[in-house]
Amino acid sequence: MFDKILIANRGEIALRILRAAKELGIATVAVHSTADADAMHVRLADESVCIGPPAARDSYLNIPALIAACEITGADAIHPGYGFLSENARFAEVLEHHRIAFIGPKAEHIRIMGDKIEAKRTAKRLGIPCVPGSEGGITDEAEAKRVAKDIGYPVIIKAAAGGGGRGMKVARTEEDLVHALQTARTEAKAAFGDDAVYIEKYLEKPRHIEIQVLGDGKGNAIHLGERDCSLQRRHQKVWEEGPSPALNVEMRDRIGGIVAKAMQELQYAGAGTIEFLYEDGEFYFIEMNTRIQVEHPVTEMITGIDLVNEQIRVAAGAPLSVKQSDVKIEGHAIECRVNAEHPSTFRPSPGTISYFHPPGGLGVRVDSAAYQGYRIPPHYDSLVGKLIVHGRTRNECLMRLRRALDEFVVDGIDTTLPLFRTLVRNPDIQNGQYDIHWLENFLKTGGIEGEQGGSNG
Repeated sequence: MFDKILIANRGEIALRILRAAKELGIATVAVHSTADADAMHVRLADESVCIGPPAARDSYLNIPALIAACEITGADAIHPGYGFLSENARFAEVLEHHRIAFIGPKAEHIRIMGDKIEAKRTAKRLGIPCVPGSEGGITDEAEAKRVAKDIGYPVIIKAAAGGGGRGMKVARTEEDLVHALQTARTEAKAAFGDDAVYIEKYLEKPRHIEIQVLGDGKGNAIHLGERDCSLQRRHQKVWEEGPSPALNVEMRDRIGGIVAKAMQELQYAGAGTIEFLYEDGEFYFIEMNTRIQVEHPVTEMITGIDLVNEQIRVAAGAPLSVKQSDVKIEGHAIECRVNAEHPSTFRPSPGTISYFHPPGGLGVRVDSAAYQGYRIPPHYDSLVGKLIVHGRTRNECLMRLRRALDEFVVDGIDTTLPLFRTLVRNPDIQNGQYDIHWLENFLKTGGIEGEQGGSNG
């Protein structure tokens, strides 16, 4: 096992990793920018190192600074969390060169799955069902028209090198296609430095279903069921739950078995997520995330398995602590991402939290690095924390979530708490009747109840 882990991240995920390391008896090193000097993970870590000014490129993305921090503190492993360098194959290779363990998959798997075109080719080879579309990158207008005609309109154009909704455009006709192609390539170039795009069949009302996997890198891999991440705004997940209201046990076992077999063949190491669009009983692969997910607590709540603990153990050369037959899905869990944003305009709201009261009680978990008096900096993502609730049934979970949301108080800044208080009371949400377009359509109608102008109590 490792002697000391450096946590190459910030916020709630840095604190989450720190807790897992401490429970394994491993010393921790927090790195931070000057803007995060008073962060909770910095206060609780055994050691801390300032690695640069507020801008992420000069701190959390600064690979030489992270290597130097390892050398200064004697850390023998780095956990990258999510975001920042978590899916950077070069970073994993640099760490290997310096004999520092990367708590994540092999660099080659990060590279393959980070290229959406190569990821799709690999998924097909491994027997994972895929959305009909182009075999590779689209380079010109004539080729785009041919591919779109073959698979049928509407189609969606996606950036090969990234995600998060950037470089993603829908075309319903050939006339739409020309403009969509140009716009998508321009956005992809600006966001990812690569204007390569590909085309897929656009599904009208799918759900976003993802399968959590764990592998030991030696040919053993399991799945831990699914999460439904269909409630999204601008392709960004807002609310995640598991199990999905749209799947039954047979569907879960079928797609889970396919994914686990594929990861065994790939000899995948650590935690990963295979993401699908699901429509009319069929699954269509869209991407794989080769890291821990923001929404991983949903799976932890319904399986009782500590995913970060497993990541650390596997990276240290240990086998998985569970077999597929050990995995039992019990009850239902829902996660709400509480952001420092206005609940209807989604305008960022950095600033000082004047009062912070997280909910508690049976089945309630809050993953947050915030505290009363903490200042949400403007330099990074706006996540204040994640509220995760578990119940024996989905209905019990929803009622518990309603209670927990009403109990959650964050004053001094705007947050998205009023949005979730509205969603949890909506009949469509209560009945599990929603798809990836539902939230966008809902927000167009207004209707966020309980806004209190910066007071979220």
